[in-house]
Amino acid sequence: MTSAEKADVFATDRGWVKLNGKGLEEVICSIGGLSTAVGGADINTAAFVSTAFDVSAGGNVDVRLTFNEKVTVTGSPTITITNSQAGGGSAATKTATYQSGSGTNKLVFRCTIGAGGSTVSADDVLSVASQNIALAGGTIKDTGTTVNSGVAVPAGTATLTAVA
Repeated sequence: MTSAEKADVFATDRGWVKLNGKGLEEVICSIGGLSTAVGGADINTAAFVSTAFDVSAGGNVDVRLTFNEKVTVTGSPTITITNSQAGGGSAATKTATYQSGSGTNKLVFRCTIGAGGSTVSADDVLSVASQNIALAGGTIKDTGTTVNSGVAVPAGTATLTAVA
């Protein structure tokens, strides 16, 4: 299965499900007796929602983590975005805080960067390195269960380049 296909396929209590492009779920492999979870959801991919960011305008940088099952989030977990500082930005890392997606298999983490700021400069390249989500007192659990989901983030499959 390709990374793109993994983004739309996840496990539920009904079996493996695929989003059909209209936001609806289609069961592609039905397996009985899955109501009791064996293990927690894991993160398949980490990717930026956009591929470029205009530092002169500032704004939000979003990272999407795709799990292999639906998850429910409490609190404000965070991940770290690494800055290459190739363009002279002063911040080696930025923190992205959980923004949305609880109840789905796709969570969005957001970092806001001020307009014309020096922390991220044009030609800096942002990336998501392998890391664990910092739960910060919150939780990420398989939806409908009390099973903790995995928090190991794989290295991002994409980068984000800052432009002026």
